[in-house]
Amino acid sequence: MGGGHDEREQTLNQLLVEMDGFDVRGGVILIAATNRPDVLDPALLRPGRFDRQIPVDAPDLNGRRKILQVHAQGKPMAAGVDLGSVARRTPGFTGADLANVLNEAALLTARTNKTQIDNYALDEAIDRVIAGPQRRTRLMSPEEVLITAYHEGGHAMVAAAMPATDPVQKVTILPRGKALGYTMVLPDQDKYSQTRGELLDQLAYMLGGRAAEEMVFHDPTTGASNDIEKATKVARAMVTQYGMTERLGAVQLGSDDREPFVGMEMTQQRTYSESTAAIIDEEVSLLIATAHQEAFDVLVENRDVLDELVRQLLEKETLDKEQVATIFRPLKRHEKRPAWTGSETRRPSSIPPVDPPVRPEPELEPVPAGGVQLPPGRTPPSEPWTDTTPTGGWSPPTWTPGQSNDRPFEQN
Repeated sequence: MGGGHDEREQTLNQLLVEMDGFDVRGGVILIAATNRPDVLDPALLRPGRFDRQIPVDAPDLNGRRKILQVHAQGKPMAAGVDLGSVARRTPGFTGADLANVLNEAALLTARTNKTQIDNYALDEAIDRVIAGPQRRTRLMSPEEVLITAYHEGGHAMVAAAMPATDPVQKVTILPRGKALGYTMVLPDQDKYSQTRGELLDQLAYMLGGRAAEEMVFHDPTTGASNDIEKATKVARAMVTQYGMTERLGAVQLGSDDREPFVGMEMTQQRTYSESTAAIIDEEVSLLIATAHQEAFDVLVENRDVLDELVRQLLEKETLDKEQVATIFRPLKRHEKRPAWTGSETRRPSSIPPVDPPVRPEPELEPVPAGGVQLPPGRTPPSEPWTDTTPTGGWSPPTWTPGQSNDRPFEQN
């Protein structure tokens, strides 16, 4: 869609000329940054040019804490604020996101005529960065509020009932951004990969709101459009990128490269046949339909718990992690998924994995943020945070001979 006269081509050619014009004895080092290394011209990456690539990922727990300390310089933080706790509640946040959290917290503190940033301001700031500002001026009818409560309650309940879903951190029916309410489901620690079972549980959680509307009101609304979009993307990725279906196997179908320029998608060609495309559509539909049914079954089995959650939401409007956990104590959990290897000829081993070596936990000294002046008589906590999440022992996967392990959720 472009030729040598294109602005990008001119910039590339001039850059190559300038790089080749450097004196090799001058000790010149050229550093560049990009968010799309996959679309760089190969001429830029050959030896002697940009031949060292340093990936910069989102910071981990310790990195987020140190970034928060940097951006907390000069901001008056209350004595009870622990930046390590804020870092644990913001997995996946970049440095810019963390800076935005503290800036939003400072603005909220100033608007309420307070002199120190407290935990409430930080909590609201995290919600603002994730879902947008709260829309207090939006007036909703009692019917819409009730539907929203059941929708978000369905999300939270299915997420809590599934064996491999991240914990529910917050549920609210207050409009925020474009959403009428939202359910925050985040891991307690950093995660860098997901298993097939976790993705299946995630699909069920995404469709929990739609299933709750169908079960209670017998008539779904348009509020689940974003949930359906996200679930479809996850299901299609499981089929075409991750090879998590027995019918198609471990084959990548199509390409995940997205051209950022107008018209470039016109030149991309599909790398599989029409018959394979039909199978992909069938497998995606099957994953979505199965997850939808799983979510519906969980809600039917725990209808009394769902009603209690909705009552609490209508009364308090927002529930935190501890309040949600208290309501979900009588919740009937979904059974653990059976083993899956992608083929009946590949039997899972009953031998447990080796014991990993014990690695020291990263030190998270709870020092106050730089520039913070504590009130007289107040001192920062002296004990570092340690993860007290219980870890269960490993148990061999269940296996039923003759059962198709591609449909572990169907009852034979």
